[in-house]
Amino acid sequence: MKVKALAAHSAGQELKPFEYDLPSISGDQVDIDVETCGICHSDLSMLKNEWGMTTYPFVPGHEVSGTVHAVGPEVKHLKIGQRVGLGWYAGSCLTCKSCVGGDLNLCPTAQGTIVGRHGGFASHVRARSAWVSPLPEGIDPKVVGPLFCGGITVFSPIVEFDVKPTDRVGVIGVGGLGHLAVQFLAKWGCEVIAFSSSPDKAEQVKKLGAHQVVGTRDQAAIEKLSGSIDFLITTINQPLDWDKLLGVLSAKGRLHFVGAVLEPIKVGAFSMITQQKSISGSPLGKPATIAKMLEFCTRHSIAPMVEFFPLSKANEAVAHVEAGKARYRVVLTNDL
Repeated sequence: MKVKALAAHSAGQELKPFEYDLPSISGDQVDIDVETCGICHSDLSMLKNEWGMTTYPFVPGHEVSGTVHAVGPEVKHLKIGQRVGLGWYAGSCLTCKSCVGGDLNLCPTAQGTIVGRHGGFASHVRARSAWVSPLPEGIDPKVVGPLFCGGITVFSPIVEFDVKPTDRVGVIGVGGLGHLAVQFLAKWGCEVIAFSSSPDKAEQVKKLGAHQVVGTRDQAAIEKLSGSIDFLITTINQPLDWDKLLGVLSAKGRLHFVGAVLEPIKVGAFSMITQQKSISGSPLGKPATIAKMLEFCTRHSIAPMVEFFPLSKANEAVAHVEAGKARYRVVLTNDL
């Protein structure tokens, strides 16, 4: 099958029209007709080869919403024309200890949708069926794409670490991930404290469900929260005074990273030892948790706040995201 796409041919280069052939479908593979695809900061990092694992020509896009175009002979649970979504992962081995235990997202050989393969800035994208998620009735397919990366990244730790409706939870960074975390946690029943470096967002963040908005570098306000937060999730990729932020945690509290801070996380051991506090991190969630997230979003009318660009204007959209102007996610509509 001939696929129309947009690709960069070297690091930092603009996206240009690109065509490639997909071999005949087989096994448990699924081909998706791409209708929309979100833009994530991971796409920008991969475009620039910041992580040293990009292969060119590179087709970005791992927040896909569309319909099933074709299925391999082993696929029984998906039908042609069915609405589906696809996120960061396009495959995993299904036989290792993690996969057999249901943690497909922790598979040591998991295949990224845009790592060594072509992604969703295209007419079609291929994945293994385990990672192709059916969309429930009632969810808007036009805006659902960002849930498959930004959404599941912040929803998964809520489930994995048993965050309770009675918990007081902090969200550091109210951007593409954080604005979804605030919505999830508010509907989960938690008291939500948002930490943001943008004071102009405060009213909007409160409308999303935050009970309080605190400046990420407002030391006086942070000190007032001392010992009061049960779970603190950070979505940013910039370093902060982590030792100081550990101080806002209650006994047995957890500081959890989903944002890829590249610098070492400097904390004193006694900051954790004295009240049994923890630091942890997690990748995107497994398919079963993605299904739970989609059901939760449908039940509670949770959706990403998005801006639309046509896919043909992907370079303009990428520049918009890179400039920090997106509020809060950008979604490309396929016009190739």
